[in-house]
Amino acid sequence: MRKSRFLVNFLIFVAGFVQNSLAESVSPSEARQLRDEVRGMFYHAFDGYMQHAFPLDELRPLSCTGEDSLGGYALTLIDSLDTLVLFGDKERFTAAVDWISKHLRFDLDKTVSVFETTIRVLGGLLSAHLIASDYATGMKIQSYDDQLLHMAEDLGQRLLPAFDTPTGIPFGSVNLLHGVDENESKITSTAGGGTLTLEFGILSRLTGNPVYEQVTKNAVHGIWARRSKINLVGAHINVFTGEWTQKDAGIGTSIDSFYEYLLKAYLLFGDEEYLFIFQEAYRAAMNYLHNDPWYVEVNMNSAAMVWPLFNSLQAFWPGLQVLAGDINPAIRTHAAFFSVWKKYGFTPEGFNLATFSVQYGQKSYPLRPELIESTYWLFKATRDTRYLDAGRDMVASLQYGARCPCGYCHISDVESHKQDDHMESFFLAETVKYLWLLFDLAVGPDNIVENGPYKYIFSTEGHLFPASPEISLVHEHCSYFGGFCRRDGTSRSQKPLDQQQKNGSGSQSDWGSFGLPSCSKSGGSMSMSSFIKGACPGLSHSQKYGIPYS
Repeated sequence: MRKSRFLVNFLIFVAGFVQNSLAESVSPSEARQLRDEVRGMFYHAFDGYMQHAFPLDELRPLSCTGEDSLGGYALTLIDSLDTLVLFGDKERFTAAVDWISKHLRFDLDKTVSVFETTIRVLGGLLSAHLIASDYATGMKIQSYDDQLLHMAEDLGQRLLPAFDTPTGIPFGSVNLLHGVDENESKITSTAGGGTLTLEFGILSRLTGNPVYEQVTKNAVHGIWARRSKINLVGAHINVFTGEWTQKDAGIGTSIDSFYEYLLKAYLLFGDEEYLFIFQEAYRAAMNYLHNDPWYVEVNMNSAAMVWPLFNSLQAFWPGLQVLAGDINPAIRTHAAFFSVWKKYGFTPEGFNLATFSVQYGQKSYPLRPELIESTYWLFKATRDTRYLDAGRDMVASLQYGARCPCGYCHISDVESHKQDDHMESFFLAETVKYLWLLFDLAVGPDNIVENGPYKYIFSTEGHLFPASPEISLVHEHCSYFGGFCRRDGTSRSQKPLDQQQKNGSGSQSDWGSFGLPSCSKSGGSMSMSSFIKGACPGLSHSQKYGIPYS
């Protein structure tokens, strides 16, 4: 009954503007024009930042000034590095890397968000290092000598004290000079504690120091071990006691990227444990949170509905479903989410599914990329031009509603389109990046992601992490991007989620289609079985990888 009511409301809601969706689809020539327009959007904002805000963290695009919003370390420049790479702008990329190498330091008496610093700064440094140091990318800097990697290691060391908790789940904030303050809150979000595995895992592989990867895996264990009996996790947790302080389960605010990094950690590192947890968590989310085509928030223990609310951070979910191979529900959910964008020109932070109106107090659109990200992934999976049409609408909204003198402004009210003097760094790291990738893919891709030497995983901040041998060759598993060795030395590839579960829920994920190298039998004196985690006769998959409840 509940699902039927949501579906009826949705059909009534979209009927009012179906006629508008019949506009002529984006042609190849228009896609090329849109791609060039998005490139211009990036440089309008990037040049505005460099001229009026740099080296402060972020641009105030209405007043053409700057502000230190996170830590005072040229945040927007670091966050923008791999977008410059996508555009092939080697001159600006080289200049940025050179400035950062000479001027940036992290021995600052500043308390920063562990989550935001990891995904924006640590991720930006690692992505740029992997590109600048590799001839195969076409963007290698001749004078580069691993300066960004050394800086990333220094930053990683300064973040480590946050993980010193009884549960292994990190504090939300840490002082870069003094560690965790004695008065620091013991409450953190599930996303904040469980969305660090990619950046810290890469840092371990590049430095040879396993501690970074281990502490973030411990954090995931600490959260998952405290899941409910129906495999749902709450929004906020006490890092000392492990008690849930907010038991609302959902796929949006405070939880979203926990799901995202479970699957992406498997795709990048080949660690089956992450895949197993993702499958369990995803199955529970689809069972208890999914009110087709929407998602709601429920009590993590009883599954009783708490909030019939679409919040804008949920919009990453269809893109994640594409990576998992679950295409059909992704298509339906994206259509529902995009209907909200069509109604207002942007997605508000909260949209009430009971009244089908903007949620009180959640009227803003802070230039978020999540819906655009899912649009890109669905076009990549289906090549359906409806996603190009959606991208065209998004460009129009940003150009006519958010563009301001020196960059792009937050929208403080999606109904009035009132502008706010703020531009988050993720606008350049993600929002315009995914728009450009969408139209470049339509034109005939000419970028490092589609035609480069590696397959890339995007971090939750949109940073490019290559599935290169030094990153993805996980010795404990003898795996290379999902290929696992049998005892006879041959390899088998992990299938996308839809093929594993045989649920017939969509076409195959792009990740399951390319060939995987066989693992060599002549890998030294160690036996093959010693590389296979949990290779114990008679143990089930759940027994090998299941994490007991705390």
